[in-house]
Amino acid sequence: MKIPFRFLSVTASVLALATLTACVAPAPVYQTTRYPYQAPPQPYAAVQAPYVEHGRVANIEVLRSETAGSGTSGGGAVAGGLIGGVVGNQFGRGGGRAAATALGLVGGALLGNSIEAQNNGPRAYESYRVSVQTENGAYRVFDVASPGDLRIGDRVRIDNGQISRW
Repeated sequence: MKIPFRFLSVTASVLALATLTACVAPAPVYQTTRYPYQAPPQPYAAVQAPYVEHGRVANIEVLRSETAGSGTSGGGAVAGGLIGGVVGNQFGRGGGRAAATALGLVGGALLGNSIEAQNNGPRAYESYRVSVQTENGAYRVFDVASPGDLRIGDRVRIDNGQISRW
């Protein structure tokens, strides 16, 4: 049974395009703290009785950090050029096909390089520092990914290192 060449090349083009678009997802961000803040578990022998404090949110600061980008390696341009050339080769006849292939090569290379630059570029992250003044006058500070519905002046409960509205 003979498989038509056009069907095979269209299938290869779709597969290559799907492979390239799978690379578009941004890198995952790993947060070290979350709201409500949960203290790390203690060893079994060191378990203490729960300690509860109450207080008010004194301040909420935004902490910004940025990761440096790694630039482009050229791999995105090569992959994009290959895929663009295969897709461009599907159109036209004779000289038109050659022009479409060349246009697909150039366009795919530019698009692939742009996607790689976007994925490898610098990223900015925000976290929050929540300062709580306890009823006994002490200050406690919690670094959280999101303050949720906490606002300055809200009463909070600190239960075993976990902060929540009260």
